[in-house]
Amino acid sequence: MAISMVYPIMKSMVRRGFDAERFCEYASFDSGLLQDVEARIPDAELERLMKAAADYTKDEHFGLHQGRLLELADLGVLGYVMMHSTTIADALAAYQRFYVILSSSFELEWELRDRECVLHLCLNEAGVSSRQCVEDMASSVYELMRRLSNRPIPLIGVEFMHDATENTKPYVDMFGLMPKFGAGNVLRIHAEVLDYPVLYSDPRILQVFEQLAQETRSELTADGVLTEQVIRWLKKSLLTGLPTLQETARALGMSVRSLQIKLKEEGTTFNELSVRVRQELAVSYLKREEFSIGEIAYALHFSEPSAFQNAFKRWTGMTPRQYRTRYETKNRILFSK
Repeated sequence: MAISMVYPIMKSMVRRGFDAERFCEYASFDSGLLQDVEARIPDAELERLMKAAADYTKDEHFGLHQGRLLELADLGVLGYVMMHSTTIADALAAYQRFYVILSSSFELEWELRDRECVLHLCLNEAGVSSRQCVEDMASSVYELMRRLSNRPIPLIGVEFMHDATENTKPYVDMFGLMPKFGAGNVLRIHAEVLDYPVLYSDPRILQVFEQLAQETRSELTADGVLTEQVIRWLKKSLLTGLPTLQETARALGMSVRSLQIKLKEEGTTFNELSVRVRQELAVSYLKREEFSIGEIAYALHFSEPSAFQNAFKRWTGMTPRQYRTRYETKNRILFSK
């Protein structure tokens, strides 16, 4: 999921009077990731941070309370599409369509039953499952509907798959009723709510943000996108070590089997991508005089220079020294003309 999913946690910390940087230290979270807007973290990492936040603030209902603090701007381009949708139904449809921009582990589905609309908060098999995360999702979806319409939205019912906590009062304060526990993750509203107009709707602005959201979604779901994600992850990780298949799967928020299957669908394997990245970086480093061959071998995490030399010869038919000499000779000829 996108690193932006962590922003509300930090904002919640500040609003509650806590120091966000100290919380990061407490949770052993690299706060530098928050500066990389394109970073994505595993689902399990968000779960861990939510649990840590509940412990740090001593609020066993941290997720439930944080959902109420969520603002449309926290959702990025998705939030702006929802803000300028025509009705609540349109906003929920946008949420359903574009939430993958933020996370691939959670989906919103709904069905109409007579005069009732049943909103299902669906988690995929590799998705988040902790109570804190699920309650955050439920309360944030409910709060977004109220903010978009600027109208009270009485709930018919709320259901959670997990068990009830000892103190259930915060649920009544949030939803206006007591949820049913051990049943599923569901919000039930009157069907007429879907027709409520969105207060901030602007068709012209909607067109701009919807196009941007569609382009972003296409980049994330198009054929080959996982390959590119793995390549970016490998290049970034090689600064500190050579990632394993298991580590890469965790970083991308999926199981090892899912990663292997999806890469196979894109016509490649993790091993092929690992070799490709090391080869591309080796070629790039050899073109720079300041790096010795031994230093390049070390940077690419080969056990010794001879292992790097053997691998490079398999890749290119030349030793690293032969490649560097050929490149330097070619450049001298080029610049002498």
